[in-house]
Amino acid sequence: MEMLEAGEPFSLRAIARRAGVSQTAPYRHFKDRDALESALAAEGFRDLLADLGDGRTPPTSLADLAEFAVTYVAFALRRPALFRVMFGKPCDDADDERVKAADALHELLADALHHVFPEADASALASAGWGLAHGLACLYLDGKLQAASDDEVAERVRGAFLAIASVTP
Repeated sequence: MEMLEAGEPFSLRAIARRAGVSQTAPYRHFKDRDALESALAAEGFRDLLADLGDGRTPPTSLADLAEFAVTYVAFALRRPALFRVMFGKPCDDADDERVKAADALHELLADALHHVFPEADASALASAGWGLAHGLACLYLDGKLQAASDDEVAERVRGAFLAIASVTP
């Protein structure tokens, strides 16, 4: 994780060198680089889930839900390399840990939305809210949106989320 987040090129051999073990030692834990990246992604999903759930009471308003989006985008901007590993490839159904971690994130969002909109399709709303937050995160990461400060990013994310949520046909 340290190598990934520091922007250092990493491979199983590079990790072995850094850990001071034989070059074959990591292969006892990971079949290949994809398996390593999948393990990192699963850890990233768990970290993001912790950020989203840390000390929060269930949301009661759109403003509370917007804070989930703010936290999501902040995570992406704070840990961009990990974020890209988490979402750079589809979840491999053979990797149970990564699938469980991604599913837990979707469940948290669905539960949060269900608290605010008990009559709505929480799963569909979770996908929509996740898509909006993820899109904003990617726009910032790719330099398509820019902000002078973390506070400006947070305000723009809140504003976008609340704008979409307040539109009625």
